[in-house]
Amino acid sequence: MNNTNQLNENFTNGQPITAVIVGAGHRSLLYASYATKHPDQLRIVGIVEPDPVRRELTANKFGLTSECCFETVEQLVTKPRISEAAINGTMDHLHIQTTLPLLEAGYHVLLEKPIGTNEEEMYLLHQKAKEHNRTVMICHVLRYAPFYVEVRKRIEAGDIGEVVNIQTAEHVSYHHMAASFIRGKWNSKETCKSSMLMAKCCHDLDIISWMTGGIRPTRVSSFGGLVHFKPENAPEGSGKRCLVDCKIEESCPYSARKHYIEQGRWGFYVWENDYLGIAPTEEEKIDILRTSSPFGQCVWHCDNDVVDRQSVVVEFENGATATHNMVGATSKPCRTIFIIGTKGEIQGTLEDGSFVIRHPDARAGHEYTEERVTVNVTNDSHGGGDLLLVNDFVRVLRGENPSISSTSLEKSIYGHLIGFSAECSRLENRIVKIGVM
Repeated sequence: MNNTNQLNENFTNGQPITAVIVGAGHRSLLYASYATKHPDQLRIVGIVEPDPVRRELTANKFGLTSECCFETVEQLVTKPRISEAAINGTMDHLHIQTTLPLLEAGYHVLLEKPIGTNEEEMYLLHQKAKEHNRTVMICHVLRYAPFYVEVRKRIEAGDIGEVVNIQTAEHVSYHHMAASFIRGKWNSKETCKSSMLMAKCCHDLDIISWMTGGIRPTRVSSFGGLVHFKPENAPEGSGKRCLVDCKIEESCPYSARKHYIEQGRWGFYVWENDYLGIAPTEEEKIDILRTSSPFGQCVWHCDNDVVDRQSVVVEFENGATATHNMVGATSKPCRTIFIIGTKGEIQGTLEDGSFVIRHPDARAGHEYTEERVTVNVTNDSHGGGDLLLVNDFVRVLRGENPSISSTSLEKSIYGHLIGFSAECSRLENRIVKIGVM
């Protein structure tokens, strides 16, 4: 899809790539922060955001004039193209309807995951990107985490032979589960149109697909459900709101006071426009949690309907298999991976910043050899991949070769197919076959 002959001359004359932000949410602003760290490579020149306060705050942050601010994508595309690219961080169900006009207007797009909310949307976007010869990269930021990059390099180098089996797991911490998938905006498939698996674990399913080298998945099965966070499981003494009528708030690990005031966690979700520098006082926070905010609700009395646990089994065209386990509300958050090949195996945990490579060793007194590989790891939840993704997007638009991590639209499809098929399997209690594209 990337045709360097048709790129704007700015792409090759040393000027920064220009981009417009579509949807001034936390993720968009995080990706756009690359422009403040590397102004010689990326410059933000516009904002599309329906909320007037958020639109103005974002405009101020990047020094934008009112002529560069738009309420909708439709308003933007009626004007001559103002940038080479768009950073689309809208909510899941808006991805396709906001990206298609951008492609038609000539914008290349960095698109937050998931691609869309169903298989049909994904294929439509793929078709339109090809028709308009536009580059679309999906924000599968885990591919850019140094931990996973080094694992992939070892596989490509043949260190463990042909991949036979992959086992991944994501343990979603109790406070993350509460903030995003019980109290937060991804708590209901009815509302956000994405399953828990696609909203949270399409990263992990993409990693599985990537580690196989892009082998086509053929069959998927999945089990799981919403088991724990339901009204009938509410502890004795709990109320409807933590700071209003709960008798066990002081001892409850899901206390909104503990999570969002004392610990200061997830402020960019809990407090409106917190990530844009608007911070309420502690008194205001208490009042917000006591009254209007969904983040002040008891976790057993929310309108959540997404699963709190799910397991996925995948078979690939070459006979390899894979499993992924998502477990919600764990004590410690982590992502683990265990890859078994014909000549050895790789095992590690992202947050530890290291993995081991093992090989059989049949010498007397031995069973296997083990090499520990240590990589850079950061404290962010994606292992340092967020801004490395943006860097690769900029490089691709400049006409340079993409990195080993490339999350181009066409390379992101198989992981999504696994996710969509897994949810179908879970709901319909059957094995789902994946056909040839």
